[in-house]
Amino acid sequence: MVAKINSPRVEIHYCTKCRFILRANWIAQELLMTFAERIGELALVPSSGGVFSVLLDGEEIFSRKKSERFPESKELKQLIRDRIEPEMDLGHSEA
Repeated sequence: MVAKINSPRVEIHYCTKCRFILRANWIAQELLMTFAERIGELALVPSSGGVFSVLLDGEEIFSRKKSERFPESKELKQLIRDRIEPEMDLGHSEA
């Protein structure tokens, strides 16, 4: 199935100097597996300055600097689900 043009875009901005690429890849994989046909596009965006943030359609939904920690996979799934399809069951990620 081809993603709809108006489907949401997720961006994961990560610091290359901090080597956050592995975490960004893991989060991207988790989100794509959960929202396979609901996300239109997922981009990994190289950055610097200790950045690790997740944006949904241009709106920052998580920032490592603001929360002083990395996001949990479950947490990001719930944040994205709540914005794109609130009635979607996340299975084990709900508990």
